[in-house]
Amino acid sequence: MFHIRTHGLRCAAVGALLFASLVAHAGPAHHSAPAGSAADPTVTALMTQSLPNFPGNEGMMIIVDYPPGGADPVHRHDASAFVYVLEGSIVMQVEGGKEVTLRPGQTYYEGPNDIHLVGRNASQTEPAKFLAVLIKKQGAPALIPLK
Repeated sequence: MFHIRTHGLRCAAVGALLFASLVAHAGPAHHSAPAGSAADPTVTALMTQSLPNFPGNEGMMIIVDYPPGGADPVHRHDASAFVYVLEGSIVMQVEGGKEVTLRPGQTYYEGPNDIHLVGRNASQTEPAKFLAVLIKKQGAPALIPLK
């Protein structure tokens, strides 16, 4: 389960809808922590903004905090996702790609059709944090859990 913190009413509604779907439908996943465990990531929705220069699209900015040993369920984004590591080290892998370990200041990209197989904290003892910016169709879910 993701824990959600929000800043602003617009983000609260979007963030709640975005991650409620993931929480409700996520089944057993590769590299994931059991739902409700202490290793669940916390997601903070920072903002969602329509993009007038890209009609019908919006940008969403979130922070993901991984506790020690934290992991995501297998999923894909109905979005282009740009990741920037803020603290700690994270491990990422999309289907067909190599598993990579990222440290503060490093970036990662996930395309709208990539299946995100691995998303986890590289450490069992230290937290990790990253910023993600998602560009997606307005009103479309940004996360689609896969079983």
